[in-house]
Amino acid sequence: MKISKEQVQHVAALARLCLTESEVDRLQNEMGGMIAFADQLSDLEVRDVPPTTHAIEMTNVFREDVMAPSPDRETILKSAPRRDESAVVVPRVVE
Repeated sequence: MKISKEQVQHVAALARLCLTESEVDRLQNEMGGMIAFADQLSDLEVRDVPPTTHAIEMTNVFREDVMAPSPDRETILKSAPRRDESAVVVPRVVE
């Protein structure tokens, strides 16, 4: 599938990116290659492959869930760059 310059510019606008003309040309080729690769995957026969099959052996990497005491609040607050009486003060991110 061929990707148009307009499609690249649309994706860039969605991502709030300002691209030069040379970047648009380069990304047009790169995105076209990604789409072509994804199209190749659709040609694979996977009807008899169980959905949980992995290319490499998978093992559970989670540690045992063990209860342990938490540090006390004052110890945690001592390392905070800004704090009030009982909490860490962080910059506001939502208006």
